[in-house]
Amino acid sequence: MNILLSVAFVLCWSSGFIGAKLGAGSASAITVLMWRFLPLAVVLVAVAVVMRAAWRGLTARDVTRQAVIGVLSQSGYLLSVYYAIQLGVSSGTTALIDGVQPLVAGALAGPLLGQYVSGRQWIGLGLGLSGVAVVTLADAAAGTGVAWWAYAVPLLGMLSLVAATFLESRSRSRVAPSVSLTVHCTTSAVLFSALALGTGAAAPPSEGGFWVAVAWLVGLSTFGGYGLYWLILKRSGVTKVNTLMFLMAPVTAVWGALMFGEPFGVQTALGLAVCLVAVVVVHRGGGRKETAVTAARGEPEENRWTRAPGPA
Repeated sequence: MNILLSVAFVLCWSSGFIGAKLGAGSASAITVLMWRFLPLAVVLVAVAVVMRAAWRGLTARDVTRQAVIGVLSQSGYLLSVYYAIQLGVSSGTTALIDGVQPLVAGALAGPLLGQYVSGRQWIGLGLGLSGVAVVTLADAAAGTGVAWWAYAVPLLGMLSLVAATFLESRSRSRVAPSVSLTVHCTTSAVLFSALALGTGAAAPPSEGGFWVAVAWLVGLSTFGGYGLYWLILKRSGVTKVNTLMFLMAPVTAVWGALMFGEPFGVQTALGLAVCLVAVVVVHRGGGRKETAVTAARGEPEENRWTRAPGPA
């Protein structure tokens, strides 16, 4: 996996937790999400009308499949993250729960996709979970004023993203990233606008900080984090891209310390080091067997994640 792409993905994805905290100070989660996606969807649809070549050959089922993926990976996942932070769950704890995703995806990769996961990779995944736990344990324990069920909200979002990842990975149809992004963002814009209008939360606040948060989320989180997630998924596979998710909690902790003055001590530094070791172990643990499995199928390695048992 390209190192620069990996670094950019971790920074951009982590920026979503910071942006959610920025937006939570001035508006509800639904309001922030509506105004994050509504203008973006308008622009993307306009671009799609002008550049129609990428849409040629796509069937209604292709578009519907992408809409479902968007509901799972964008609408469901983001709503859970934003709502959890709104309920009082800290960004670090939310990142910790989100960090369980690689183990869930890794456990399901074999039976659902036939992907080889080596023993060394499992060791790396375990190290990654340990590192994330070290970073966020103190923060999670400090959340005594938060209702117990609030911690289940980001868990649901994590499962939603895992489901979207496997749905995309099993698809045979080749869909251009610009098409996927347009469908996903338009679907999210419709859903969040309906929720905001239905709950009376559609009007944006007058504070300038709200629009700073929206611009932050659109630029860094949507185009950067979300776009790079699917790009790295297609190039490197489920296990490796999800291993990078282990870095989100420690990076968010560092970012929060620099931007909001949140504490960053020895425990956080230790967890970050463990997570870095975990990523190295997993990325070197795929080995020849994974390539051999791919070659035995007579299939290029870069196409492994666009397969499905039937038409999309």
